[in-house]
Amino acid sequence: MVRVTPPAAPWPFTGREDELEAVRRCLAAGRPGLVVTGPAGCGRTRLAAEAVRGTEHTTVTGTPGARGTRYAAFAHLLPETATPHEALHRLSAVRLLVVDDAHLLDDASAALVHQLAVHGRTRLLVLVTDGTRAPEAITRLWTGDLLPRLALRPLPKEDTARLLDSGDTPLDPLTVTRLHGLARGDLGLLRDLLEAVRAGGRLTAVPGTDTHAWRGPVPVTAALRERTAPALDRACPQEREALDRLALAEPAPLDADLFDAGVLERLEADDLIEADACGAVRLAHPLHGAVLRATVGRLRARRLAAAPEDRALAVKAETAALARRVDADDVRDLPTPVGEWLLAEGAPVPPAYAAARARFARLRGELRDAASWARQAPHDPACRTELALALAQSGAVPEAALAVPRAAPDDPGGRTPAAGGSQNVPEPRRPGPSQGAPPRPSPGRDHALGTVAVWTAAARGDLAAALDALREDDPYDAVRLGRPERALGRLRSGSVFAAHADALARGDGPALDRAAEALRERGFLLFAAEAYAQAAHVHRDPGAARTARTRAVALARRCQGARTPALSGLVLGELTARQRQIVTLAAAGLTNRQIAERLTLSVRTVGNHLYSAYTRLGTGGDRGALPWLTETADSGRA
Repeated sequence: MVRVTPPAAPWPFTGREDELEAVRRCLAAGRPGLVVTGPAGCGRTRLAAEAVRGTEHTTVTGTPGARGTRYAAFAHLLPETATPHEALHRLSAVRLLVVDDAHLLDDASAALVHQLAVHGRTRLLVLVTDGTRAPEAITRLWTGDLLPRLALRPLPKEDTARLLDSGDTPLDPLTVTRLHGLARGDLGLLRDLLEAVRAGGRLTAVPGTDTHAWRGPVPVTAALRERTAPALDRACPQEREALDRLALAEPAPLDADLFDAGVLERLEADDLIEADACGAVRLAHPLHGAVLRATVGRLRARRLAAAPEDRALAVKAETAALARRVDADDVRDLPTPVGEWLLAEGAPVPPAYAAARARFARLRGELRDAASWARQAPHDPACRTELALALAQSGAVPEAALAVPRAAPDDPGGRTPAAGGSQNVPEPRRPGPSQGAPPRPSPGRDHALGTVAVWTAAARGDLAAALDALREDDPYDAVRLGRPERALGRLRSGSVFAAHADALARGDGPALDRAAEALRERGFLLFAAEAYAQAAHVHRDPGAARTARTRAVALARRCQGARTPALSGLVLGELTARQRQIVTLAAAGLTNRQIAERLTLSVRTVGNHLYSAYTRLGTGGDRGALPWLTETADSGRA
């Protein structure tokens, strides 16, 4: 008996709220329409379906291989013998026409779409895939200023996480990051990967959490083979060997003994590999390396893979690179192929590397990622500290992570691994134990416990205790907790952290905005969100305050559930009592009709109140943001 697998249910529409609103505005009465472009799998078709849901519309779709057939896309709407004039006349009666895969239209269909745009009687929503050769009549829609163009970017990581969280099995943050990195915003590929992982039984429970993790190689299903075969099935044996070698040892130096220059140039021309400015070469798409590693034979892998000592050196080099970036006050996204390889192969993660990745992620505001990296080495003191800080700055009291069993290893750079932004302050000298007295706790351990105590008190809502626990060698924590005067003169002069402290101490809203933007540019998203939130309270101009609040909310939503004192009570202060009531019910999951019935209002009135609230909160109509907003406000009142 042949078993037929039913198609997977569609994912809920997640992210793209601003883009959805932009599409709806362009399809409003009196507007000519819109062209939406973006990479394959970015969700153009789903976005269009959401935008036209409930409206009268007609859809046509370009088809591969049909470019030689006249009016192929309109075959269900036009008689076979239709002339261009007749086709234009018939289609002009359509109020809204959705043209999917317009890059695949035959020339006659493309010309008809162009003429419909010229005449302007039919509103058009035209969807085109980037990187494909579209008919000139289609590209002229936006290059000739007939229709505005909306260019979609791949779905960002935070929206990918929300999408994956909608499933039955919660995934740990490192698994979400891995799936996002392999799919690169292609939602179809993301679904294929997730189904392959689930079908292969690769998800395992993460101790101490309600999440599941995927470690080990990619399960190469027929769907994944089909996606990668056009790129990886190389007729030239030297090209395939070069790809296999890179998959097992990337990034690799441009070594004449390892690679033939001509082979690499051909692979680069086909966009399969890329070389960086330092002379290292790696595969262009992370999925290719994952599939090659999963399918290469054991003997071939033994011959081509990097030696264990080379891999250990690579881990140390990547750990040092992370530390250098932190010391340079720069935590912008950094390629970390060695760490991704460790996770992908299910290999043990060295504690020093796990702590470095956890700290880097925490400083970026990626608190769930930080906690997950720290859990890779749960008995390491530095990892336990990082776990406690990540949990506390997420609003959880980190009871299980509070015990730091022994002193953290000395930081070769003279900096402590636990500081919440105090990387600019050298660690104090260690006094020797007094003669005949018991040894004092080492400053490394003492510093870690002190920093954790500050943020644990903050997580409990006890700001006074948090301020009492502040240490002199953590001056930036004082700024984050709203006491900048305790940090003045103690942060490195000219640093972005010193600028933040100075602006907050002076109550200078514009300067706080500038400091927040500088923090954002350097990758410190949580610190930037906090600075904008502080600016919202000191701005004298209501418009500037509203803008700062909007930016704070947008950045905080990217920080994986951050709950810190600076963000508490951030967003609901400007709403009317009725708006706060309706927003709270909407955040609890009630529909507009249910809210109307409960409050004895009309559905239209509820919708109007929500629209006004969205405008003030800067959410762009994102109902999914409301739980975060109300939780933040509740924590502020507590």
